[in-house]
Amino acid sequence: MHVLISGAGVAGPALAYWLNRGGAAVTVVERAPALREGGHAVDFRGEAHLGVLRRMGVLEEIERRRTGMGAMHYVNEAGKRVSRMPADLFAGDVEILRSDLAKVLYGVTAPAGVEYRFGDAIAGLREEPGGVAVEFERGPAGRYDLVIGADGLHSAVRALAFGPPERFVHHLGLHCAIFPVENFLGLDHTAEAYRTASRVVIVTSANHNAEARAQLFFPSPAGAYDRRDPDARRRVVADAFAGIGWHTPRLLAAMHRTPELYLDSVAQVRMPRWSAGRVALLGDAAFSPCLLSGMGSGLAVVGAYVLAGELLRAGEGGHAAAFAAYERVMRPYAEGAQQGAEGNSRMMVPQGRLLTAFLNQYIKLVPYLPGKQMIANAARRTAEAVSLPAYA
Repeated sequence: MHVLISGAGVAGPALAYWLNRGGAAVTVVERAPALREGGHAVDFRGEAHLGVLRRMGVLEEIERRRTGMGAMHYVNEAGKRVSRMPADLFAGDVEILRSDLAKVLYGVTAPAGVEYRFGDAIAGLREEPGGVAVEFERGPAGRYDLVIGADGLHSAVRALAFGPPERFVHHLGLHCAIFPVENFLGLDHTAEAYRTASRVVIVTSANHNAEARAQLFFPSPAGAYDRRDPDARRRVVADAFAGIGWHTPRLLAAMHRTPELYLDSVAQVRMPRWSAGRVALLGDAAFSPCLLSGMGSGLAVVGAYVLAGELLRAGEGGHAAAFAAYERVMRPYAEGAQQGAEGNSRMMVPQGRLLTAFLNQYIKLVPYLPGKQMIANAARRTAEAVSLPAYA
């Protein structure tokens, strides 16, 4: 079985690991010229997530690279810390930078025989008897038994096999910009956040305090912009945060100097089915719960384990049954994660000064409320709400 996977982020290499281990020939094609740097930190929580990582043999390395993030402090415009959000209320069992996670997964797949083709992307799909004919933007055409789209929120495979993104991508009204900065605040495994009406600025220590990450949340811009144009992305962020206080001007200046600007909408993907013939979707391409869910990477690695397990159990020619079984296991799990994430977006960036002031006061009280653990417990229940088959 020769499988083509689009996307070398998290879901794609995780699927490649299991398929390669089961004897399939796997090719991963990635539009970027190399593994992507930058981006945000991702969480794993509960035995569903950690158990899969443990079976892959990567949990120890992920823990070695963990961010070790502690509490997050909310500050006023003068920089005075006014409230504290303990890490155990919002963080998972282990947190790692997304770019570091991609390196770990690449490190256990490329040496084992998984072929990676960087700097290319799928341009056309045509299903034929017994396989899929694939055209690429740069490389020669090929033929594969199966094609899996693990290429994220803006999946090219989804657009080619299922239809335009507006049918499946549901925006939650926010955008998020993330980029590296100097740790000029001297943060020690912690974060500081400044919130105004409809804007949030967060600076988080990264790489064990050697640098920091800026995360800027804001209402989605009214007009369209070219996502692949770095200058257009910088203008969107600069316009959204013009006149915002605290250290925002310094952060915007750093944004203009870095090539590692991530900017995207906070959105979910909801689809009636995740497969069509010999093409299937995985991770954010199929069921993005959104950036604020804390569940995206966990869903990706669990989904990869289930999809590979069903494909290998069904054998060559059994892809239709395997795709159906994969959906039966994963759909309730993914939809549960999506439901929990919708409320997060409204709370993260409140609209209006009154609601902002109320939430700022509420955050001060959270560490002292008798039911504070309900937040962490709810996230853990969501992460554990799946029964994973035991595949040979």
